[in-house]
Amino acid sequence: MTDHLPVFEFAFPGPLRDQLVAAVLSGAKTTTTGLLADYEIGNEPLPQRGERFAVIDSAGDRVAVIETLEVRVLRVGDIDLDHAIGEGEGYTSVAEWRAGHENYWNGAAYRGWRGDPEFTVDDDTVAVLEKFRLVPGN
Repeated sequence: MTDHLPVFEFAFPGPLRDQLVAAVLSGAKTTTTGLLADYEIGNEPLPQRGERFAVIDSAGDRVAVIETLEVRVLRVGDIDLDHAIGEGEGYTSVAEWRAGHENYWNGAAYRGWRGDPEFTVDDDTVAVLEKFRLVPGN
């Protein structure tokens, strides 16, 4: 049962979340990236190795369990190709990964959530990189 686990939300509800959750369920997505500032805004601790989370879909249903394998805190400018490929979105270069993520982070929905219409990601923006595994049978 996943009711006792904290929730993990990929992106905002809608098509992107649905795409990311499908990639988790298929096993294609094994990494994810957030910004350190997001944890600070939410006053949330960084995930730790071994923690498990219930993945929710756009309807708010718990559809999977993931377990954190590794957490790294890096500048966006230092993110590597292995991490980008692990995102499961078909990236073949760090530049593609960066363009896709900047589109999200510099978009209206994310800026609105932050309450900062001028927010912009650059090389020195600090990111939280997670590597995780899908826990079978949950």
